[in-house]
Order: sequence, then C-alpha cells, then structure tokens
Amino acid sequence: EKVLPDILYIFEKSDRLGAGMPYSERGACREHVANVSANELPHLPETLTEYIKRKPYHEDPDFSDYRNINEYQVIPRLLLGNYMEEQFKLLLNEARKLGADIKVHKETAVTDIHRKEDALFHITTERDETFVCSRVILCTGHHWPKKYEEQVKGWYDSPYPPSKFTTPTDHAVAIRGTSLTAVDAVKTLARLNGTFTKKDHEYTYTRHENSQNFSMTLFSKRGYLPALRFHSEGSPYSEGWIMSQDEIYEYKQKNGGFVDLDYIFERNFKKPLQKKNEKFYNEIKDLSIEEFVKKMLSIRDELDSFELFKAEYSEAQKSIERHQTIAWKEMLAAFSYAINYPAKHFSAEDMMRMRKTLLPLISVIIASLPQSSYHEMIALYNAGIIDLISVEDESHVEPDENEGIVYHFSDAAGNKKSEHYRLYIDAIGQQPVQFNDIPFEGLRTDGSISSGYLKFKDKNKGMEAFEEDRSHILKIEPDYFYLRVDGLNINDHFQALDYYGEATENLYIMAVPYIAGLNPDYSGLDFCDTAGKRVALAIKHTSDANQLVS
Repeated sequence: EKVLPDILYIFEKSDRLGAGMPYSERGACREHVANVSANELPHLPETLTEYIKRKPYHEDPDFSDYRNINEYQVIPRLLLGNYMEEQFKLLLNEARKLGADIKVHKETAVTDIHRKEDALFHITTERDETFVCSRVILCTGHHWPKKYEEQVKGWYDSPYPPSKFTTPTDHAVAIRGTSLTAVDAVKTLARLNGTFTKKDHEYTYTRHENSQNFSMTLFSKRGYLPALRFHSEGSPYSEGWIMSQDEIYEYKQKNGGFVDLDYIFERNFKKPLQKKNEKFYNEIKDLSIEEFVKKMLSIRDELDSFELFKAEYSEAQKSIERHQTIAWKEMLAAFSYAINYPAKHFSAEDMMRMRKTLLPLISVIIASLPQSSYHEMIALYNAGIIDLISVEDESHVEPDENEGIVYHFSDAAGNKKSEHYRLYIDAIGQQPVQFNDIPFEGLRTDGSISSGYLKFKDKNKGMEAFEEDRSHILKIEPDYFYLRVDGLNINDHFQALDYYGEATENLYIMAVPYIAGLNPDYSGLDFCDTAGKRVALAIKHTSDANQLVS
C-alpha cells in the first residue's frame, strides 16, 4: 500500500485565493454590489465589521468606518471578495498552527485528473507538473465557456469580466436574460455611456454626448424582472431545518423509494409559512404546487414588467423600513435552499414537474436585487433607454456575418421579427456543464464520474417521456426509464458516483456548474457553507473508519 505524506494541496488558477469570480475583478467592478448583507454571511473567523476595523474600505463611504456599518446593507462585491480572501488566509493560518501541511499553488490551472489503479489521483497542471493525492475535492466555481466571443465582433458569451467593456456604444444593445447577471451587464454599459445623478432619493440618467443613440433591450422567455431585497428575520438556512439524511431514507422506505415533491413543499414551505403568516397560509393551504405558482405569477403576466418592478419596490421598501419580512417570499427562498438535499431522491416525474413549475417562480424571488440596482434600472427606464421584450421558446440568436447578431423572435402580437444589434451580451447566468464538457478528461474516461439520472416512478409516464424525447430519457430493459439531468451524479455527501451508481472513493464535487441537475438551487454562500460541512464530515467519517480498520 502506497503511503502519501499528509499534505493539503490547493490549486487556484487566478492570483487570488478565496475571493471567487463574482467578488473579484473577474466578475465585478466598483458599481457591482452583492445581494447579501453582513448579517447574512456564514460564520467566518471575523465579522465584516471586525475586518473593516483592521482594513477600512475607503472606496465606499458606507464601509470606510466600522463604527457606522449597517449590517443590513448590501456589500460592494469587491469588498466582499477582499473580506473572504482575508478570511481564507486566517483559516489557513489556523490550520497550519494545528499542524496541517498546506501547499498553495496560485496562478496554476489543473488540466487533468486521472484515478489510477492504486486508487490514487494524479493531478496534472498547465506546467506539466504532476501531483499524487489520495483525495480530490473539485471547487472550480463558475464556468463561462466562449462560443462566439473573440470570433464574432460584438458578441459576448457573458458579461464577465466586466473590464472587457471599455468603450462607449452609440447604438442599441441586445442583452439576453433578466437575471442578476443581466443587471451586471446593464450597470457596466450604463456607466460607459452616461451618468447617474441622485437628488432627493431620486436617480436620473443622462447619456454622454457621444452616446446619444445608446439603448438596451433585455430579451426574456418569461419577461420577469428579478424580485427586490426585503427585510429578512434572521437566516432560516440551517442544517437542522432541512430534511436530514435519516429522515430522507426513512421516508423513501415508506414511499416506494422516492421523496415526493408535494411532501417537501408541505414540510418546507407551507408549514413554516403557517407560523409566519397564518392569513396568507389560509389563502394557499389547499392549493397544489401548480395552482400556487399560477396565483403568484398571474400578476406578473398581467402587468408591464417595469411597472410591476416599481410596485414591488414599494412593498420591499416598507418591509425594510418597518423591519417586517414578506413571509411567503422569505419561506420560498428558504424552501429553494432546503429542496437541494432531497432533490436527488425525487422521481424523474417530480424533478420535471419542479423545473417546469416551481423553479421559474423561485428564480425570480431568490434574486434579491438590491435597492441601489433597482434605482439605476428605473432611472434607465424613465429615460427611455432600457426596455424588455418577452420572447417565445423558439426565439434564437444568430451571429451576423459583419458585426453583432440577429435576434429572431415573435412579438406580443405573434408577428415574426428579426432585429440586428451591433452588440450582444448573453446574460442568462451560469449554465450547467454537461458530462462531455467536464474539462478533466481523465475522470471521464476512467469512469470516476457519470451523468446524473433519476428513475421514473411510473413506468407508463417514463414510456411517454421516452417516446417524446429520447435524447434526455434513457430506457433500461425491459421497462425501466430514467431522466438524464444536467451535470454529474453525486450522493448526499457530494461524492461522485460512477456509471454503476457506486460512490467513487475520495472524489467530491463541489463545483456547482457540474452538479446543477441534482441541486436545483445552488446559489449563495449558504449553500457553499453547508456543502463544505457535508464534505468535511464525510472525509472525517472515512478517516475515522480507516483508522479503526488499521
């Protein structure tokens, strides 16, 4: 048996450790703010206030003096990155004091990972160096592949890094999406082409002289703008609040081997809502998931997106001023967090149902757009510079042979249109990475990882789905059907599963684009915090078991 030295290797392709893409120059400029406040941060070695006491953030007057920090105020993204980078250093120092041998390799991209016959992982870097390790945890973060960017002038496959936008655009711009990613693009382009002015709590926007033809059009399949931040009464995101592993397996034994979506909706949304707001609970207690979503989205379908945006701002502002939460939104956000863990135990039918009905509503509500971003969006809207077009599923974008793109869609009256734009930004947010696109060929070829699948509970429904879409439905003889979901297959410990559904020993997947299929909502620091704890506990359990055997 080969014995390896107890070394923890950390490989980071950038020059910063701990800041992450959204909170560093790779994902933000000074104008970008996080959608979390100091009171919502996970437990770290020091609080944000303590950190700023040591390192004042002079770029923003609200965070330059630790004595004046409002813990409910959203944090500039670059500040949050500096803070997390510092916390990472403190954690590493603490680990080293406890005897851990940690070797950090910054500006070092890992190009491949092979699991050899001795069950050890051989890690290859871009410098052709090889490191042999007994365990691997993939934490590669966001993944923004380039399709046409740098090949087609005026085409951008993401708005990141925002520093790539350097010149004014004296013409119309097309932005695909209305998520927080799209808002990032809007904020960056707006500053290149004009100026925001604040007077008596009102924002106005004025175009620069050389950008008089600048405008932005958001294209969205649902036509919904993100919901705004509101007052939240403490964090409901705790391990004890979600369904435990013991509870999951006990439920599966009694219910045909699956966890039912309706049960989770009752357990993690309706019942907590009853305690928070009995009146609203009574209005929706007898509604199915589909009926509830229809009720909540009906007003969005009836009103102009920006006019609804204004109405929701008033509601959110009252919530903040009165320190009163909006119970159903808070519970839905908590539900989206809690659903991650039983989701991999759903039937294929329930996963398809959840993605079709619940996720469109959840994705809008959990966005938690900061009020400052709202003011800028409305200033652009009032100036006639931004609008939103709701498009159908068949809409698509083609690169123009000279510059930019042609957007093909149907308008509200059903008339087919093809509009040319010199500048196009795809801003629909992080998309799942499929099995064949995982950058580590060794893991794909040696069978350490596999695509995610969920079994159909009803064989007849499986057959119907198979006949409709054989690209996403797998038939196993004689009559078992499986839904292929995005990304990789993992278990409750974020451990990779091989082709046969068996856990690959000592390989853990925390790279969220790789596990999006079985983790419907993987956004936020809360999710990272919980996932990290689960992986750490799994490794500790394995180590303790090995010590007992030896």
